[in-house]
Amino acid sequence: MNGAEISQLIGTTWEGKGELWLDPLGDEAIRYGCTARVDAGAVTYTWHHEGKKHEGRLSFAGERPTFVDSWHQQKHVECRTLADAWGLLALDYTYGAGEGPPWGWRIVLSRRPSGELVLQMTNVTPWGEEARAVRMVFVRKS
Repeated sequence: MNGAEISQLIGTTWEGKGELWLDPLGDEAIRYGCTARVDAGAVTYTWHHEGKKHEGRLSFAGERPTFVDSWHQQKHVECRTLADAWGLLALDYTYGAGEGPPWGWRIVLSRRPSGELVLQMTNVTPWGEEARAVRMVFVRKS
């Protein structure tokens, strides 16, 4: 986690566009509007799908970071920080997907050289293949 750079963003709000991939090949994105806010120890975001507002939160103030999203991860899950990953913050966790080995979920928060904030989430198969799931690209509002 790049705590120094995240601390410079505390109190900022962001607005942008997001993409959600639900098709198995990851070729068709569902587009939506989204917002984000960076606070001490957390990034919260909102997004819309099928006319409903959803909210999510990445918390990194405690011993273990947590993630929750009202659409696809309704219970807080503890995450692992990926220490050597690029970006401002990189987390992952595993989850059960029926019978068989667990799957992975990777979350990366980064900032482009042009200033946009990017939140990406990928699904990781038990055999290591990553599939895009979510990407939100924000511009700073305040």
